Amino acid sequence: MDLAKLDRVSAFEWHIAPRAGMHVPAVIYADEDLVGDMDDKVYEQVTNVARLPGIVTASYAMPDAHWGYGFPIGGVAAFDPAGGGVISAGGVGFDISCGVRTMLTGLTRTEIEAHKVELADALFAKVPAGVGSTGRIRLDPEQMDAMLAGGARWALSHGYGEPADLERIEEGGAMQGARPELVSPKAKTRQRDEMGTLGSGNHYLEVQEVAAVYDADTAAIFGLSLGGVVVSIHCGSRGLGHQIGTEYLRDMAIAADREGISLPDRELACAPINSPVGQRYLGAMRAGINCALANRQIIGHLTREVFATLFPQARLELLFDVSHNTCKVERHKVDGEPRDLYIHRKGATRAFGPGHSDLPDALRPFGQPVLIGGSMGTGSYVLAGTAASEARAFSSACHGAGRRMSRHQALKTWRGRQVVDDLAERGILVRSKSARGVAEEAPGAYKDVAAVVDASDAAGLARKVAKLIPLVCIKG
Repeated sequence: MDLAKLDRVSAFEWHIAPRAGMHVPAVIYADEDLVGDMDDKVYEQVTNVARLPGIVTASYAMPDAHWGYGFPIGGVAAFDPAGGGVISAGGVGFDISCGVRTMLTGLTRTEIEAHKVELADALFAKVPAGVGSTGRIRLDPEQMDAMLAGGARWALSHGYGEPADLERIEEGGAMQGARPELVSPKAKTRQRDEMGTLGSGNHYLEVQEVAAVYDADTAAIFGLSLGGVVVSIHCGSRGLGHQIGTEYLRDMAIAADREGISLPDRELACAPINSPVGQRYLGAMRAGINCALANRQIIGHLTREVFATLFPQARLELLFDVSHNTCKVERHKVDGEPRDLYIHRKGATRAFGPGHSDLPDALRPFGQPVLIGGSMGTGSYVLAGTAASEARAFSSACHGAGRRMSRHQALKTWRGRQVVDDLAERGILVRSKSARGVAEEAPGAYKDVAAVVDASDAAGLARKVAKLIPLVCIKG
């Protein structure tokens, strides 16, 4: 990105003043190197979002921002229904409620190393992964609707997980306002046998070691200690979420024309929040959120079963489960006044600060755990929400490393087998059905996650708590 087109506010904040139909400024949080490495499409997309009706304060891009469908991945925008605000399926993404769940094992790396190969093989056998992967669960129409309405609570009622999990899952494990009847039969058919599966792309299940602690007090409350081992699961709503996005983008394009909304890009198809199309999408999208919450709950249970066999002493308590592809109604201050806004986060993680009423009692004084996924060869991070984050970007932070290279380019650069062998030499065991998928997700295809996290911390979006490095990675 051409830095000359931006106004530098600080070392980690860059502005684009409103122009040519922009209702609000665009704001990019990143250091100079990260901004310079962003492609010009990020500039185009973050300013295009600022042209949508009813947007308030600013259109934001996180430090890991890169080109996406309509909205940049790493984009955040808030819309006020009282001001003609819209909802956009492109501002949520096709993988509705894709997110990360992290569980504490109570084990050390030394304990894991003694059985690491067995563990990798057992997890790979237990948790289906890859394009079109299916599991052992088959949902009939009635069960499908119950799952879409109940989320992780539905999964728990069917024996997946523990009651204590629910207070560590956003929305208490079930998104209110879900409308299963507004999810198409085709979307439900695609999901019928995909519950409890990782899918493909950048999704994974990783066994990770806590390699660094930056905030000892918060880490202790989070249950993280140097040398300890956690399990992180990164996945979403699978085929159902993709189908919802595909269908409603078409409906929104028609609605935008009918409402006289001038779109700078057809991929920004949207509908007024209070319109029939907007309300239908919200009901279906919330059902998609519940699908993802149920899916991660099931995978968490399957993971616990594997650990129970190899490590009977392990507990696998849930640290937190949070999404990074959603639109939710949240109360935030605008010009000093609290307002109920529809917060689009696409490739951006919610980061509520200390004292927020939606956080469980044990976490409330310290802020929400913000789970940041990295590439399989580098590391992931646990951050904590800050009080400053609400004023910065509606309590939002980055979500991962962010791609710096397309999957096509990655395939031309790496071979999957070589990536697996190189990582094995570094003590990282990878299990995947697809050599192509491993090549597409090669660590070198991603930005430096440490730089992204450092920028998020320095910009006041979230503060660093701990770094996690992979020991075992199950990939699609």
